[in-house]
Amino acid sequence: MNLKNNEKFIIFVSVLGSVGLAVEVCLMGWEFWVPVCIGLGTVALLWVGLSGRISYDIRKYYYTGYALLLCFYHGIHKTSFFDAGIVAALAMATYSILDSTYMMNLFLLEYFAILFIHLINLPGGDPLVYDRLNISRLLLHTAVVLIIYYNSVRNINERLDQEEEDRIKDERVAQNDASMEDFLSNISHELRTPVNVVNGMSDLLIKRGAGSEADSIKQAGVRLAYQIEDIQDYTECRRGQVFLEEDNYMSTSLINDVVTSYRLLDHADDLELVVDLAPQVPTMMRGDIKKLHKIFRHLLENAVKFTRAGGICVRLYAEEADYGVNLTIEMTDTGIGMDRGAIRSVTEGMYQANRKRNRSAGGIGLGLFIVHGFAHRMGGFVKIESSKKAGTTVRVTVPQKVVDAKPCLALAGSFEGAVLFHVRPDKYRIARVRDYYRNMAANLAAGIHVPLYAAETVYEVERLREKLHATHVFMGQEEYEENRGYFDELSKEDIVVAVSAGPEVKVSKNSRVILIPKPLYAYPIIKILNEGRDAGDLVDHSKYNRPVFRGVKVLVVDDEPMNLVVATSLFREYEMIVDTAGSGREAIRKYRDQDYDLVFMDHMMPEMDGVEAMKQLRAAASDLGRTAAVIALTANAVSGAREMFIREGFDGFIAKPINTSDFERVVQRVLAGPRTAEGGEVR
Repeated sequence: MNLKNNEKFIIFVSVLGSVGLAVEVCLMGWEFWVPVCIGLGTVALLWVGLSGRISYDIRKYYYTGYALLLCFYHGIHKTSFFDAGIVAALAMATYSILDSTYMMNLFLLEYFAILFIHLINLPGGDPLVYDRLNISRLLLHTAVVLIIYYNSVRNINERLDQEEEDRIKDERVAQNDASMEDFLSNISHELRTPVNVVNGMSDLLIKRGAGSEADSIKQAGVRLAYQIEDIQDYTECRRGQVFLEEDNYMSTSLINDVVTSYRLLDHADDLELVVDLAPQVPTMMRGDIKKLHKIFRHLLENAVKFTRAGGICVRLYAEEADYGVNLTIEMTDTGIGMDRGAIRSVTEGMYQANRKRNRSAGGIGLGLFIVHGFAHRMGGFVKIESSKKAGTTVRVTVPQKVVDAKPCLALAGSFEGAVLFHVRPDKYRIARVRDYYRNMAANLAAGIHVPLYAAETVYEVERLREKLHATHVFMGQEEYEENRGYFDELSKEDIVVAVSAGPEVKVSKNSRVILIPKPLYAYPIIKILNEGRDAGDLVDHSKYNRPVFRGVKVLVVDDEPMNLVVATSLFREYEMIVDTAGSGREAIRKYRDQDYDLVFMDHMMPEMDGVEAMKQLRAAASDLGRTAAVIALTANAVSGAREMFIREGFDGFIAKPINTSDFERVVQRVLAGPRTAEGGEVR
């Protein structure tokens, strides 16, 4: 039994003994005031035990003292002489569960004290007759008390020894776990630098037209970088040392990340991906966007990994709360599913559906554990619904602050007309995929208040056109190819025809059909509803004009020559003027000789680390009347690293391998004005 149950048992036995003693006092005609005292003591016992206002050790002292008083009062009466041994034995057997040998000693001493009082024949009552029967009974009772005392003390000591062994064992296990986690953390940190070189050099080869081999190297490097991040995230989740880095972000950026990531996954072309973004989700929220991206990535990779046929539905919706919204990410697939045991084990880490060496599913099995760790750290929760061969739904809900409460999806103006959604019911082998599309279309139409009508055949399309003022028709690739001529002609009329299709589908020169690249999601639909046939940039609306930092003079400080080559190549793409230094001392010397707009400083360097070099460089800038802007560029990317570098005095933080969007965001912010703490920029 645990401590709480033990305490309840002690209270129950004490109350039962109090009631029994009060009854005996009344039956035997003992002191009339004792039942009142017993009643008050029992009330106090219940209050001490149930109120929780007194520490556990003090409660144990009270229980023991109360039991000693009851036993002593009962035992000193002449009529209870031979019952004293039984009461003492019961008390020791009961209180031994509290694992305190001093209690056993007190009960034993009290028993001998009662015997002594009776043996000296204190006044009151008839003297004891010491015949053979009474002597044998006394010896037997004393022997029973001593045996129970011995067994109780031995059992207590054995339990205490076992607890100590378990504690030592747990400490060793914790130390081993910590050592392994340190090893994984150090490995992931050390691998970041060579991975940064591999990714950077493969980019150089790709730009020089090295061919598909360079692309393969780049993809392998990106995959390895993700796995290094996963190891780091796993160790931080295990240790409970996950730090949150809150930024303002656009809700649509989460969906863009899903679509972009999906197109890069292996076997993604064999599955249907449906993205259901609720229009009412706030336009801008504040939270840890990087961890939300990782949650999406892990959920999507798992869904693709364990789904052989059918599709995946991603839902993103929000519910209002006092602090902002509860943002929910829901990933549903038609894959192999999990049983209850597997669902329980995912929170323990290292879960994989197939642990054999010839398993077809890749990965290192950390994804769902990381998702749980991130969600719980954000104050949210994860719910998994699954069964074998019936697919899986993972629902992650996290609280987020709202910066801009406007709906993320909305029509530019009032919409007049109706939208037709043409999907054949027998199109998909797995019916749930058809339901994914229908639910997505219905949710989107309801959210933006557009009338939507389903048309399963061309005949129904025609019939609805006659009855309604249909302005748009959306359909899939198979429906279009089955009646290409009809829809090509229809697109020339006063109606917009849009087709969600793969890159292999082309339209004829005279056709005005609009092709929407797969996977289908809300952005291109809204764009077509707003702009009609003039809608453009549907392939990847996340494209943007890369910023140019023309003429910005930068100094890159790193003791690894290949890192300098990679950084120099990347920065020159932004038309920066790049200089390099192989150590902190060289950087300070160069800074004294000429001014730089930005200094990118590595952290772990021999002789002088990046923090000390940054401080000396700022001192040099102060002597020269300059303002030094220093950005940490390091493989030290554990959670909380950014906050640590900002506290030390850096103007920004960029992790290796270098993410271009992070690089652009940090550089733009640092160049825009005086030094401010990171965290308020829009992602």
